[in-house]
Amino acid sequence: MDTPRILIVDDHPEIQEIIHILLEGEGFSVEEAGDGKQALALVGEMEFDLIILDIMMPGINGYQTCIEIRKNSNAPILFLSARTKDSDKTLGFSSGGDDYLAKPFSYNELISRSKALIRRYQVYRGKGAASDAQIPSDAPENPTQKKPIILHHLTIDEMKEEVTSNGCPLKLTDTEYAMLLLLVKHRRRIFSVQHLYESVWNEPYYYGAGNTVMVHIRNLRRKIEEDPKNPTLIRTVWGKGYRCD
Repeated sequence: MDTPRILIVDDHPEIQEIIHILLEGEGFSVEEAGDGKQALALVGEMEFDLIILDIMMPGINGYQTCIEIRKNSNAPILFLSARTKDSDKTLGFSSGGDDYLAKPFSYNELISRSKALIRRYQVYRGKGAASDAQIPSDAPENPTQKKPIILHHLTIDEMKEEVTSNGCPLKLTDTEYAMLLLLVKHRRRIFSVQHLYESVWNEPYYYGAGNTVMVHIRNLRRKIEEDPKNPTLIRTVWGKGYRCD
């Protein structure tokens, strides 16, 4: 498996250096950008398995940078910011971010969040499962495995990791894809917010994670529902959680 590559985007050299040293010590390949413009240029040149993105930067801020990145990349984005209000986090997730870590941060938590995001992304791209590496690339496909899942106007092709709506491709982040796949594969089963978070993010539930789930559900509905304000695919079961109908 290739060494995961991480992009650090922060206008403070000392913070860049600290994070760079931490991540390289964990065996990651690290690139740096001092602002949003540099980050967008690097994303256009190479692929990343994780982007750690500051919000308050000169020129293009982190939210705007995230929106632009999402036009070309589904790599997970971890916001790292001193702005800790719920409205700031909501804006970050609405911009296309996958996770949010407040400054000052615990080094252990930064490493843990980074590894969890990279692990999900590699599984989403078919790079993470050890069993996959044991299958020759020219092995014939078994047509009985992973047939496309059809749900109303949606078609989910697990082999290609593609989702279409009425035949039109949808651009989902890895988090959105994982959440949709989990709910669709367990139709009519109610997932509590905690269960959904721990299943998709693959880490223990923490205070504030409920807001993370809510924003990702809202973003997912915008992409897959014919009328996001009146969802028919992913329903809210008040007081219990979410289910796919």
